[in-house]
Amino acid sequence: MRPSDRYHKWIEWSDRDDAYVGRCPDVITGIHGSDPVRLYDELCTVVDEVLTELERSERTLPKPLTRPMREVA
Repeated sequence: MRPSDRYHKWIEWSDRDDAYVGRCPDVITGIHGSDPVRLYDELCTVVDEVLTELERSERTLPKPLTRPMREVA
């Protein structure tokens, strides 16, 4: 398992930005794009790069706090 697999990532449409936004709030604020599939791949790459740089600089990785919503029965 890669370190980035511990962090919740998602893509959503933003009317305000008129684009898709990729989010991983425990690591980065977000990135924008027009293709949600390509954007998710880019989001995963950016999160991997940020975490790799934190590890290289011997900084502590952020604690994964954001979780997807659970279905309520």
